[in-house]
Amino acid sequence: MKSYLSLIPISAKVHKRQNRMTILCIIFAVFLVTAIFSMAEMGMRMEQTRLVNKHNHLTLQNIISSTTGQTLCIAAIVFFVLVLTAGVLMISSSINSSVTQRTKFFGMMRCIGMSKQQIIHFVKLEALNWCKTAIPIGVTLGIIITWGLCAVLRFLVGEEFFDIPLFGISIVGIVSGMIVGIVAVLIAARTPAKRAAKVSPVMAASGNSEITENRNHGAKVNLFKIETALGIHHAIAAKKTLILMTGSFALSIILFLSFSVLIKFVDYIMPQSAAAADMNISSVDVSNGVDRALYDTIGTMDGVKRIFGRRSVFNIPAQLNSNAIELDMISYDDFDLDCLVKDDMLKKGSDISKVYGNSHYVLATWDKGSSLEIGDKIFVAHEELEIAGLLKYDPFNSDGLTNGKITLITSGATFIRLTGITDYSLIMIQTTSDVTDEDVTAIRDILDHDCTLNDLRDQRTSGTYLAFVSCIYAFLAMIALVTVLNIVNSISMSVSSKIKSYGTMRAVGMNEHQITKMIVVGSAKYSVSLKRDICPSISRTDVFSDFVP
Repeated sequence: MKSYLSLIPISAKVHKRQNRMTILCIIFAVFLVTAIFSMAEMGMRMEQTRLVNKHNHLTLQNIISSTTGQTLCIAAIVFFVLVLTAGVLMISSSINSSVTQRTKFFGMMRCIGMSKQQIIHFVKLEALNWCKTAIPIGVTLGIIITWGLCAVLRFLVGEEFFDIPLFGISIVGIVSGMIVGIVAVLIAARTPAKRAAKVSPVMAASGNSEITENRNHGAKVNLFKIETALGIHHAIAAKKTLILMTGSFALSIILFLSFSVLIKFVDYIMPQSAAAADMNISSVDVSNGVDRALYDTIGTMDGVKRIFGRRSVFNIPAQLNSNAIELDMISYDDFDLDCLVKDDMLKKGSDISKVYGNSHYVLATWDKGSSLEIGDKIFVAHEELEIAGLLKYDPFNSDGLTNGKITLITSGATFIRLTGITDYSLIMIQTTSDVTDEDVTAIRDILDHDCTLNDLRDQRTSGTYLAFVSCIYAFLAMIALVTVLNIVNSISMSVSSKIKSYGTMRAVGMNEHQITKMIVVGSAKYSVSLKRDICPSISRTDVFSDFVP
């Protein structure tokens, strides 16, 4: 052995099994960052292609200043910080447990002349040695997952992801993954390295296998049974290890909850409606000028999956609670009314079933400042209408507020009875997946000069929404998996570091059930029992393990 550093590969082989979880944590961090930044770059390339097709020229500023570019950059940076923090805590917890188990080794190194600085250097280099295996695996997995996600987005989701690259290699993603792996390991190894440097040669001579603090009291056995008291005592014995483990698990839970909240956030910034139209036809003068016959004609044309329409009148004189008011009234077809239920837009207590057909029931928009209640009566066109339900917000205003305006939603038949208007103010069309530009042109050609067609297909966000939600659930699954593995590994290493103590307890009469209960009590926060894997292997001879070759 030319140098103490020659022990690093030997130590890696000897402790290969104990190091698996640490290597897995590094792989997890590298993989996530590589995949996140690679997907962000693929999204930027897709946005670049879209802008080129739209404007024929663009600069980097155009891409970054676009909504997609800004969203991708911010999301990638936030995820980078979260993954780095989680990786540091998980890796630090594993290294700390590893150092605890090798107290006697570091004491022996001090005995043969290794300085504290060399111990710190040794632990850090040992941690970096794991990166040789973990980083290539993590980067490779990140690239493969990126390819898979791009293929899913392009062929299954389609729509706005049609231009996303399939087998792109992101240098930014690879470099970011490597950086987070190395930086996480270096940061995580600092505290355990300093802890290892504090080991004195006396510990090697005494055979003490743990770094413990001076304590003035033992386990409190007057409140609990001996195994319960010892389990609690062991759980709080090593405060630094407990803090690292708790912090690691807490951050994993925070990440899990944060990603769960992201689903609601995506719903807010990218609301999805079952009644979203791919095209709509409106009259030029914003009146009910779209011929009803046009509705029937378009419904039979190629590329049309579903067609539904609305009629509207504004500032109608009405009476509410003996007060004269003005209100707006809009008709919904049956499909439009069905979508209100699908999109969960109705307040509790609403009964939309009364609104269908030719009835005297209506729906009304609502916000916190509205005084309307279900069951209120409104006199319109010499008829009494009852409010059968309230919407949670006003869908006709961008901010969702009514601003004091009352808007009633009726069925088509009720609207015609009250107003005598049969033509539409707006016809909405949902297209089939194989609709072509020629199909859209055919629809446009049959319109007269009083109507205009708006093609909204490029504004569809259903594919983006599905992609975001799928990614969020995928991250939740990975976070849950790594959290469970981290808990199992941490408790297993904690038990392994006290194996002599458990052997001693077996030698003085503690049975297997008591050992199991002690471990379960000590790790109750993690809800993991190690009985099957560890307890049966503990025997009375473990107390003499130092003398067995």
